[in-house]
Amino acid sequence: MNQKFVMLGIPGAGKGTQAKKLSDKLGIVHISTGDIFRNAAKDGSELGKKAHKIMTAGNLLPDEIVIGIVKERLSKKDAFDGYILDGFPRTLNQAQEFDKIEDLGAVISLTLEADEAVNRIEGRRSCGSCNGHFNVYLDKIETNKCPVCNEELTLRSDDTKDTIKVRIENYIKQTAPLEDYYSSKGILKEINGNQSVEDVYKDMLAAL
Repeated sequence: MNQKFVMLGIPGAGKGTQAKKLSDKLGIVHISTGDIFRNAAKDGSELGKKAHKIMTAGNLLPDEIVIGIVKERLSKKDAFDGYILDGFPRTLNQAQEFDKIEDLGAVISLTLEADEAVNRIEGRRSCGSCNGHFNVYLDKIETNKCPVCNEELTLRSDDTKDTIKVRIENYIKQTAPLEDYYSSKGILKEINGNQSVEDVYKDMLAAL
């Protein structure tokens, strides 16, 4: 079985959560391009500074930068047997260029209405200590403390209300058309993302 997968879905649809669960189940690496660029921003490199400025405005990074970073990441040994890409491709051009270098097994699309996506994103928090990612609503976190290590949880810089609106608009305009592209190739697996985490996971495994 070709275990090279891509996760699609409006911001807040649960791509990262489901990608991690699938990664643990299949023993393949979960690669979040968002995390790659956020880490680069923390490192203070020129690319990181440029990526940080663009991302905090809610905009997408230029295709040539993203494709180069993804190709470099997939050349590492842990991606040889398969991977789950979360956050790439985000444009039709990225998808077409990626097809020239990789043969995907399936593209999983988590569907969710924009209003629900906004509600979910506003509840997202991360822990800088253990690198955990949580949702104060879905995970029923009543204090702003990490349930794993009890450190302070923080709001991602690109999860502000204004930025969320821009990101969703960008997704609808630039990324949603990828569903038709991958559907025409016969590899799109559409999953209802407006369910519990476990029900989405079950449907995803059944589709694969």
